[in-house]
Amino acid sequence: MKTAYLIATLALMTSTAQAKKNCTDEPKEKWMAIEEFKKQKEAEGYQIRKFKQPGTCYEIYGIDKSGKKVEVYFNPVDGSVVKSK
Repeated sequence: MKTAYLIATLALMTSTAQAKKNCTDEPKEKWMAIEEFKKQKEAEGYQIRKFKQPGTCYEIYGIDKSGKKVEVYFNPVDGSVVKSK
């Protein structure tokens, strides 16, 4: 049982770390300005409670337009969703 738990935990950690590193390969000069990005996401209905920039992603914690709590990783160049929880 402990082995299964350990494997599941490692798999989850690996997938999260991978998403953080692979949102874009573009240089930062091509990324959206943070304030522009936030305004775009708020216009799409997100309520941003916390913003992060881990690795090559923009990440928000907040509420989506349907009122659901979300954690979303975005491509910082075009604002597209890379991963959502």
